[in-house]
Amino acid sequence: MASDVIEEKYQAEVKQADIDHHTPTAGAMTGHIVANLRIMDVKLHQAKWFMKGFEAAAVRPLYDSLIDQARTDYDTVADALLDENELPPSTTAEYTEYKMLDEDGRNKYLSTSELVNLTAHDYSTENLFVTRAIKLAQKEDRPALAATLTTLLAHNNHAIQQLQALLGKTAWEGLVEEDDDDDDN
Repeated sequence: MASDVIEEKYQAEVKQADIDHHTPTAGAMTGHIVANLRIMDVKLHQAKWFMKGFEAAAVRPLYDSLIDQARTDYDTVADALLDENELPPSTTAEYTEYKMLDEDGRNKYLSTSELVNLTAHDYSTENLFVTRAIKLAQKEDRPALAATLTTLLAHNNHAIQQLQALLGKTAWEGLVEEDDDDDDN
């Protein structure tokens, strides 16, 4: 393909991505999820590599499992986008632009418990985008994409439950804010 044709296609992709991200679509929201999954892989490795103390030996196998699941989910969600005629982010620049998880080199100095807590919060943040994308996919009548995202939500919820259990907490304790208005009804 000629370089001018490639450039034209790429510029059209960039323009469409900008439009989609200003008026959220299931595809655009799922693009954020793909970026978050790539960053999650990096963060899971950072946590695993820099855990310290006796508890680190017990926690590392869970992180190996979480890393494997995150990588599988990354490919599965990106494939679901391609199946829906959408273009998942595929460059480091796009991951940086679309990700919502924060990275910090200082995290390597945190205790194992602090790293586990941070990871649980990252999964909770990721779920904000997953649940929004599921709703958009349902609204846009994209059942296959909604099903893939629902499976991802289940994986994330299980990861949260496992991480929170290590901290002596219930699955969503300290992650989901209680609605104070419920007491008034």
